[in-house]
Amino acid sequence: MSGTNPPDGGGSGSIRNNPDVRQRVLAPPKAGLLKDFKSVVEETFFHDAPLRDFKGQTPAKKTLLGIQAVFPIVGWAREYNLRKLRGDVIAGLTIASLCIPQDIGYAKLANLDPKYGLYSSFVPPLVYAGMGSSRDIAIGPVAVVSLLLGTLCQAVIDPKDDPDNYLRLAFTATFFAGVFQFGLGLLRLGFLIDFLSHAAVVGFMGGAAITIALQQLKGFLGIKTFTKKTDIISVMQSVFENARHGGKRNKKLFWVPAIAPLISVIISTFFVFITRADKQGVQIVKHIDQGINPLSYKKLFFSGKYFMEGIRIGGIAGMVALTEAVAIARTFAAMKDYQIDGNKEMIALGTMNVAGSLTSCYIATGSFSRSAVNYMAGVHTAVSNIVMAIVVALTLEFITPLFKYTPNAILAAIIISAVLGLIDIDAAVLIWKIDKLDFLACMGAFFGVVFVSVEIGLLISVVISFAKILLQVTRPRTAILGKLPNSNVYRNTLQYPDAARIPGILIIRVDSAIYFSNSNYVRERASRWLREEQEMAKEDGMPAIKFVILEMSPVTDVDTSGIHSIEELFKSLEKQDIQLILANPGPVVIEKLYASKFVEEIGEKNIFLTVSDAVAHCAPGLAEQQA
Repeated sequence: MSGTNPPDGGGSGSIRNNPDVRQRVLAPPKAGLLKDFKSVVEETFFHDAPLRDFKGQTPAKKTLLGIQAVFPIVGWAREYNLRKLRGDVIAGLTIASLCIPQDIGYAKLANLDPKYGLYSSFVPPLVYAGMGSSRDIAIGPVAVVSLLLGTLCQAVIDPKDDPDNYLRLAFTATFFAGVFQFGLGLLRLGFLIDFLSHAAVVGFMGGAAITIALQQLKGFLGIKTFTKKTDIISVMQSVFENARHGGKRNKKLFWVPAIAPLISVIISTFFVFITRADKQGVQIVKHIDQGINPLSYKKLFFSGKYFMEGIRIGGIAGMVALTEAVAIARTFAAMKDYQIDGNKEMIALGTMNVAGSLTSCYIATGSFSRSAVNYMAGVHTAVSNIVMAIVVALTLEFITPLFKYTPNAILAAIIISAVLGLIDIDAAVLIWKIDKLDFLACMGAFFGVVFVSVEIGLLISVVISFAKILLQVTRPRTAILGKLPNSNVYRNTLQYPDAARIPGILIIRVDSAIYFSNSNYVRERASRWLREEQEMAKEDGMPAIKFVILEMSPVTDVDTSGIHSIEELFKSLEKQDIQLILANPGPVVIEKLYASKFVEEIGEKNIFLTVSDAVAHCAPGLAEQQA
């Protein structure tokens, strides 16, 4: 056995003036069933105390705060000034120049006419500006959600064979995506989106970026017959068949990449028009209807065979859109040191998508590329979204005929340049260094999207994320503790090789709550630790283990199965003439141990406040047994 220390009765916080007096581990005062239930509900759904600002206010002030909670614009509008307006106008004009060509291209990813991409950058940003809590996020269609919506809808209805019902299904999916998002926010269930881990999102976005870029080869190379599948093998096979037959940005120069797509569209459109290259086989956008969004509430499916499909597609696409938007909002809020209310964001995003579905829009969310440009342009408030929406509306009213000769190749190039930024190699490398299971989720999502389909990649990422959670819950970490030299501190012997085991005493720490899902494992692991330590003690000629101390500081909770497992361990050790000792159980745990009568069974004298107190108690008995 590695280095040993004599047992020491010292320890921070223990009473040593009288060795016979020690601090008991107390159960918390009983709060009652209703109070316990109220506490659980508050911590689960209202952990941010959303009503704290209403306390002690007059009825008029409460009314104003209530309106402000739903429409944050009411709060910040009172402090708005010309300086902020200038920054917001510049930012709004900048992101408008970026969003117009992107929206036309993203609509094609969703298998929709280009006008629907522009529609989706008009109504949703206006709604979000009034209800959203992020100052920096730029709202509109995004590449990943457009591809996901297009892929899922195309699997149900062919957009070429039945374009009318395809459009209705897209609007229906948008409606239910909004309902789904609004419901999560209203019921304060925003924590559900956290089940899609950061690693899974990195892999999914990277795979989707490659898939989107490959899909653009159709427009970029002028291919007329192209596969409907999204996996890399089908896409490359389609490209080859047709071929046989036919760094860091400078913040001061943020406007260069922002206006480059629009300039590219203008120049390419001009040259196609004067040369009539469309007559020579160059594929163009063709006609885009003038005018702002027409109403589409009559086009939604509320019955029939496509109704449930709309709910399913809306739920999947809505979850991805929500995850992306909240992540973007939190990123920029952290950079500017202000707080984002995740549930309010969900309500705002849901409302704007419901409103969008009624006004000929498809699913909109936060765009990272446009939000980054918005941030670098010096945005102050969500007014930049209003400015962008006004520019898009003017474009729809007066300028759309000019896009008739825009070549599809330039739109494909714009989309490729936009989505390549979604491939975050540095993040993948960091994930590999930190957590191999996270990296597995990342790569599972990536390869699932690239080699199978977008929905399979998303499914793989969710399954692996849940599998990781289950693995951590069912197989919690345990550790043997030893005493650090010249101290009364006990730490993991693997982390601190100098930490010495106490002869005759085995100290085990359980680094998790003990539930039905892991209780048997904890008991079996503790028994295995004991067998291994007994064998090592015998080989080294050290005293046999007579005390097992369970350090329970990290055990935040225990259920009936957990208590039964501890009881079984206690009885098993008792048969081997080994005493089980508990050290520092928390308030929830000790309350349940008292309620289950286990404290009476093990004895209050065998429950201690610290490990050092427990070791001090074991030492005299150990000395007697060794004698």
